Amino acid sequence: MHSDEYFMQEALKEAQKAAEIDEVPVGAVIVRDNEIVARAHNMREHYQQANAHAEMLAIEEASKVLGTWSLDDCDLYVTLEPCMMCTGVIGLSRIRNLYYGTADPKGGCTETLVQVKQLKHIGSYPKTIWSGILQKECSEILSTFFAERRNRPRKQTGTNR
Repeated sequence: MHSDEYFMQEALKEAQKAAEIDEVPVGAVIVRDNEIVARAHNMREHYQQANAHAEMLAIEEASKVLGTWSLDDCDLYVTLEPCMMCTGVIGLSRIRNLYYGTADPKGGCTETLVQVKQLKHIGSYPKTIWSGILQKECSEILSTFFAERRNRPRKQTGTNR
């Protein structure tokens, strides 16, 4: 039986993959019956799609693998608190439990900016939200990424704006 920390470590591996391709380092895994059925990391820049968040891509993959949109026997582990879009899809896909590593003070919509469990008729899924799993590691990968990005020379765009 794997621990929550084990699955969050797997999500962190996905976040590292994102960092290596200059994507915001967020990773996610979806677990059913103590086995990972899907894994993903942010791919917004790569796909040039605003919705290519780790959670969205992992949910899409899990639905394909399991042959259903209803993931009510699955748990999602993600390194960063989900945004409003992802929180909505997590609920609509009926993810049973959500585990996240670190809060997102600018966009977190499960407990930070919006407390989804307080919204009647909307907050029925996920059944339970757990936060702070490997919080230090999940926060650190983001802090390091953005510090390095701030220290890079700006790209020239060819315009004089």
